[in-house]
Amino acid sequence: MKFTDGYWQLRPGLTRLRPAAVESVETTERSLVAYAPAKLIVGRGDTLNQPLFTVTVSSPAAGVIGVRIQHHSGGVPPRPAFGLTAEDGHPVKIEVDDEVARLTSGDLTAVLRLDGPWDLRFERDGKVLTGSSARSIGLITDSAGRHFLHEQLALGVGETVYGLGERFGPLVKNGQVVDIWNADGGTSSEQAYKNVPFYLTSAGYGVLVDTPAKVSFEVGSEVVAQNQFSVEGQELSYYVIGGPEPKDVLRRYTALTGRPARVPAWSMGLWLSTSFTTDYTEETTSSFVAGMASRDLPLSVFHFDCFWMRQFHWCDFVWDPVAFPDPAGMLARLKERGLKISLWINPYIAQRSVLFEEGRRLGYLLKRPDGSVWQWDLWQAGMAIVDFTNPAATAWFRAKLQVLIDLGVDCFKTDFGERIPVEDVVWHDGSDPERMHNYYPYLYNKAVFGLLEDNRGEGDAVLFARSATVGGQQFPVHWGGDCESTFEAMAESLRGGLSLASSGFGYWSHDIGGFEGTPDAAVFKRWVPFGLLSSHSRLHGSGSYRVPWAFDEEAVDVLRRFTKLKMSLMPYLARVAEEAHTDGTPMMRPMVLEFPADPGVAYLERQYMLGPDLLVAPVMSKDGEVRFYLPEGTWTHLLTGEQLAGSRWVTQTHGFDSLPVLVREGAVIAIGAVDDRPDYDWADGVELRWYTPTEGQSARVRLPGPNGETAAVIELTLADGEATARVVEGTCERFTVTVRR
Repeated sequence: MKFTDGYWQLRPGLTRLRPAAVESVETTERSLVAYAPAKLIVGRGDTLNQPLFTVTVSSPAAGVIGVRIQHHSGGVPPRPAFGLTAEDGHPVKIEVDDEVARLTSGDLTAVLRLDGPWDLRFERDGKVLTGSSARSIGLITDSAGRHFLHEQLALGVGETVYGLGERFGPLVKNGQVVDIWNADGGTSSEQAYKNVPFYLTSAGYGVLVDTPAKVSFEVGSEVVAQNQFSVEGQELSYYVIGGPEPKDVLRRYTALTGRPARVPAWSMGLWLSTSFTTDYTEETTSSFVAGMASRDLPLSVFHFDCFWMRQFHWCDFVWDPVAFPDPAGMLARLKERGLKISLWINPYIAQRSVLFEEGRRLGYLLKRPDGSVWQWDLWQAGMAIVDFTNPAATAWFRAKLQVLIDLGVDCFKTDFGERIPVEDVVWHDGSDPERMHNYYPYLYNKAVFGLLEDNRGEGDAVLFARSATVGGQQFPVHWGGDCESTFEAMAESLRGGLSLASSGFGYWSHDIGGFEGTPDAAVFKRWVPFGLLSSHSRLHGSGSYRVPWAFDEEAVDVLRRFTKLKMSLMPYLARVAEEAHTDGTPMMRPMVLEFPADPGVAYLERQYMLGPDLLVAPVMSKDGEVRFYLPEGTWTHLLTGEQLAGSRWVTQTHGFDSLPVLVREGAVIAIGAVDDRPDYDWADGVELRWYTPTEGQSARVRLPGPNGETAAVIELTLADGEATARVVEGTCERFTVTVRR
């Protein structure tokens, strides 16, 4: 939201108050409280009729500093609020002299100026990372009497900004206006399903604005040297999260807001969907499964989309008796093939659903102020919304899903959750409707994910979720929403995934081939390797099927090649997935996360790192031409063995059965002995491929077990041109070492 007309003037109808200087500061054992009037105090008379800002500086965790700016503080404590986890007892150092007050947490220090105009800066090792200066904080009042608080944190020369949720525009957010407001807008606009008021920058820090309400960011777009964020109201809280590396920022951020749960190995295999509006029965779905098996296409999960239920009945969680007369038997037959089962759901109850009247009678549906059920016809006729602020409603919804789990369902696609009304509604717990808009998907996905964990145990629960906000990363996996079936949409999807990864989400997927429309064979075949070299991989469309033989026989071959490649990479991928769970480092990583010191990677958005050691550059053209950047070092093509020197741009042409997937110099890639399923003994018979090691180099490889434990650690050493290996932890009786030079 812009408040100014140029740099000097406010827009018509607006007034603004700013803290002029610190009048006094108070300290507690762990915080600084600064009192800053809106003008300089020369005499006692200046204290009368004088607005006063209260700014509290504190630290919830080492290397994290919180700032709360208040004008009037007598409001009702707002809810909902993000559930942040403080680190109790971490050291906080407070120093005050005549010129400045300092609060230090870890290697991050907030320095508040006491003897001049308002100035609060954040330093690491004496170097200023960012700061709030004399024109940064403002309380805006408009002609309608509404109040807004804004803060502006400095952006340094060349500093680039990332994150703010799953955004489909340019990866670098500088120059953009970003409103944190969940919307069902597809992948081709500035709207986003997953809005996260958190960003990280190339300067080695991140910022979280602590509210689920709408936050408007002006990223160098109102004041070009500052990142402005504003909220409606009289109070604004944010946290500066220190690095120094981007991975350190994400580690601290996810410690504060929640780490992604461990995902089951089976979820990293290939998912096949019925697609959305296509016609299907058990005969159709069985033919798809049989067709995959007969073509030697490994399949892990079969997904039934919306029309597993009857039209106009979503959601009643009742199988369409015409299309699926024997759901229990059908699921048993699919499970005999070794498949997991996924079902589409959403948190909306159509008026025709048998659950509508039950939910209305019990008071489990979102209400209007007069006590009636809030309804509309967008999506489903007369639909209502489950009120997850009511514990009884949550238990009721979960009980309906439990019936499906008892039938044999393994996971759910938790669709929707973005179009949550803010006017003329009353939540059971009295939550602020405006704050609930973005927060609703957190409650929705938490309810479903928790049910799956109760049934399957930790580490074996997984969703396919679309909407999210801060903390939603705890309930994986999330997919990229409704994209077109074009190369342009493929690029949009990748930008969204990398932006979401920069926002603390460890796992991410997308619809291979695109969702809307039907991709031509070239788009589908180019999308397949991108999809299989993502953390999770799903074939899904809208009005057309995504089985590969619907395109051509080459598509079958391409899908087989990359599905088997992913299955063989599971010893490597499972270790990378565990990093997301334990450290908050995403599996798919913007290049800047791995190479923050390389200025050449700052704007790269058509390539990514899959874990620390695999560079992937999806081909987004029919003719196969692709241009990508290689950081310093020697890079080896995983599929062909071709070696390329780094610190340069490379242009190549690839067939449909290839793409640039390059191994970092000195890396060890663990290749499994099995290529037809993801959940196997990854250590048994593993091949350790050591790429371009140097004489005297040593490396340690951790081979994961099925539940995140370490199956074995193998140490490699290159001496006199020969590689030797020894198991230094755990057990691994069968393995080979191959040196690729």
